[in-house]
Amino acid sequence: MRMNKLSALVTEMRNEHSMTIDNMSTSEILSVINNEDLKVALAVQQVLPEVEQAVEKIYYSLKNGGRLFYVGAGTSGRLGILDAVECPPTYSTPPELVQAVMAGGKKAIEKAVEGAEDSEELGANDLAERGLTEIDVVVGIAASGRTPYVAGALKYAKKIGAATVSLTSNKNAVISQIADVKIEVETGPEVITGSTRMKAATAHKLILNMLTTTTMIKIGKVYENLMVDVKVSNLKLQERAISIVSTITGVSYEVAKEALTKSNNEVKPAIVMLKAKVTLKEAKDAIEVANGFVRKAIEIAEARGGV
Repeated sequence: MRMNKLSALVTEMRNEHSMTIDNMSTSEILSVINNEDLKVALAVQQVLPEVEQAVEKIYYSLKNGGRLFYVGAGTSGRLGILDAVECPPTYSTPPELVQAVMAGGKKAIEKAVEGAEDSEELGANDLAERGLTEIDVVVGIAASGRTPYVAGALKYAKKIGAATVSLTSNKNAVISQIADVKIEVETGPEVITGSTRMKAATAHKLILNMLTTTTMIKIGKVYENLMVDVKVSNLKLQERAISIVSTITGVSYEVAKEALTKSNNEVKPAIVMLKAKVTLKEAKDAIEVANGFVRKAIEIAEARGGV
């Protein structure tokens, strides 16, 4: 019975364009894959209104002291991890702000943990262990839309009053019936039947990028289109930070580097110091009043006595 239900999902159906892929040349195989991938962004475009709803919930949560949790199994869990771990270096967020919860835990990142995704109880327990509260947001990710681990996590989140979002590639999915916001991005049958690490996962990666990137912009982590909260943790990021400061303020490489040294490698204060010609303390005070928004902080610093 269970297998019949699985085979009825669009993501488990056979793709008419790849029926003879085992008899194609390398070039032909690549063309088929690429042609199918071209459909992914268009599929994502169709669910932008739902993605917007999810962003608003995440923004409200983070603005009010909440956290974002991604929950998934297998590829879906790994996608959540990829997005979560990029937030601290890109936006200097604390590691606990965006978290990934994966069926089977850390050991499942490289190797599947048998049975972990089949337990609703495990999904609920793993969220409970993270101390989930009613001001947090949980995004359940499952290409099939029916993974028990994800369903259990979403049910637990709903029970305690947290906001919930489902992300799947099938219509009328099980997890969609649980979530406050349902994102059902229809990417169609995979080139290799059931291999949802392909189109479905690509669509989900695009959407996860949108969720965190848009939220970070809305909470003041970006000025123009530059990552002004980048965490300077290696030489590459140090060079990027210097370039950002220099680009925004119009000063030389050397002056930008000196400002960053004074600001302890924090990009925002360095920018405000240079743009408004104020001290480090005055820059930080202005940033605090501006709730982290650089553009507003510059205006405040200038009004308070900068040039």
